[in-house]
Amino acid sequence: MADIEATIAWYSEFTPMTLLDKREDESGYGAWLGMDDSTDKPFILVLAQFFPHADPFAGAPQAVLAPFAHLGIEVPTRDEVDVMAAKAGEAGCLGMPATMMPPPIGYICMLKDPDGNMIEYSWDQGIYATVQERWA
Repeated sequence: MADIEATIAWYSEFTPMTLLDKREDESGYGAWLGMDDSTDKPFILVLAQFFPHADPFAGAPQAVLAPFAHLGIEVPTRDEVDVMAAKAGEAGCLGMPATMMPPPIGYICMLKDPDGNMIEYSWDQGIYATVQERWA
């Protein structure tokens, strides 16, 4: 990633994740972001920004989750997708406007993080029902 501070700020603003920890060592910066209301089963997004002299991937092309590979966040209402699409549009990071897709995709919008990765907000994919059916 090009700028860990910009990425931390973006994920803190555009996802339900918050900064858990940030550190620096001789190789660069690392950060963990997660949802502070899921302490019993955390999902952690690990971020890393290497210093140029210590980058084990120097010279490799910058890979991104795009155009279809993405991180997905299901929300309970269609309105929440619209709100996120509007917020991303105002911030200049809307990758795909809110669109109703055929089942099982549902109603989605896509945002681009500072490194070009795609983050999908969706409604009506059946995620909540599937979780309740299989895990509740």
